[in-house]
Amino acid sequence: MPYRSLDAEQVIRTVRALQHRIEERFPRAGLARVAGELLQVAESARQNSARISQPVLPLRFAIAFLIILIVAGLLISIIQLEVPGESITLPDFVQTLEAGINDVVLIGIGIFFLMSLERRHKRRLVLRALHELRSIAHIVDMHQLTKDPGHTLHAFSDTPSSPRRTLSKPLLVRYLDYCAEMLSLTGKIAAMYVERFDDSVVLASVNEIEAMATSMAGKIWQKLMILELTGPAKAGTVQAFEQLERPATMEE
Repeated sequence: MPYRSLDAEQVIRTVRALQHRIEERFPRAGLARVAGELLQVAESARQNSARISQPVLPLRFAIAFLIILIVAGLLISIIQLEVPGESITLPDFVQTLEAGINDVVLIGIGIFFLMSLERRHKRRLVLRALHELRSIAHIVDMHQLTKDPGHTLHAFSDTPSSPRRTLSKPLLVRYLDYCAEMLSLTGKIAAMYVERFDDSVVLASVNEIEAMATSMAGKIWQKLMILELTGPAKAGTVQAFEQLERPATMEE
């Protein structure tokens, strides 16, 4: 079913194409280097997701050996409790039963802990990788932070601490669009980890990254809408907005 699961190869191909597009249009921009890092993370996600879907055989053998030792020790203890030729009174039976129940509960908890070691090991690896994706999303957001479309609407006098604004309106649109695409692909790379690893903690972390990337992309699309309103076809609309935002004076 090619359209019911996320194809890692297609995601990597899309990230690589985006990196080439950014390098061709903005060869000296730091955003191109961030796209290169995103490509490396996507390739690592493909390898890690495939490895996580496979069983960790050494760990499973060690866990099975420990479980066999625990069960064998429990059986030996039960055999040693049988004393031939002696009758068991009711208080002794109740005391033995209570101790046996406590031992069974503790042994069951220990076996459950051992059987969950592999899942917790894989979860730790995935959460570490997802932390890298979360950091990349924040870095992309930092790159678009100073790309304010307001200077295309009004002429401002820069201060010594003002960021350099060298992009024209068409280039600014492309730059912001690339940032939005990178944020969207960050969420897709995170989703690659839950394709073959069903874990509630990992799924919650992936949903958090996707929600964060969507929220950051929403701010970018607001800037893009402002740039669209400053187009030639929308000049009258922009002037109307300026009239509404202009405070009233005594002369008016």
